[in-house]
Parts: sequence; structure tokens; C-alpha cells
Amino acid sequence: MEMSTIKKNTEETCIVCDQVKDDGIHLYTSFICKQCELDMIGTETDDPRYKYYLQRLKKVKTPEIYS
Repeated sequence: MEMSTIKKNTEETCIVCDQVKDDGIHLYTSFICKQCELDMIGTETDDPRYKYYLQRLKKVKTPEIYS
């Protein structure tokens, strides 16, 4: 089978918009799509969406490190 016909499934669910996307960043074990990342970066603190983004980011949990 040719490499060009094999597509790696890299789609994940964004913790902000809950949509499945394939481009974004990982914050610990959570995924944030590129569009939500750009929206969050461009949002002023007095914008009502700012509180929404803070609520959604509370889903991010620091993974436990066991030694």
C-alpha cells in the first residue's frame, strides 16, 4: 500500500468548542483547536467571551506524576 493513500487519524475533540478538529495544540492531556486558540488570544478581558473561555479551560487537568 502506498504511503500517499494512508491517512493517519489525528483528529481530536477540542475542550473549548467540543468539535473534532485536526489542527491545534495540546495543553497537558487536553486539546485546543487552532481556531479556539486564536479566538482566546484575541479576546480582551472585558469581553463576555473571556469568562466563557476561562470556564472551558478549567477542564484542563495537570496529569499526576507518579514516581
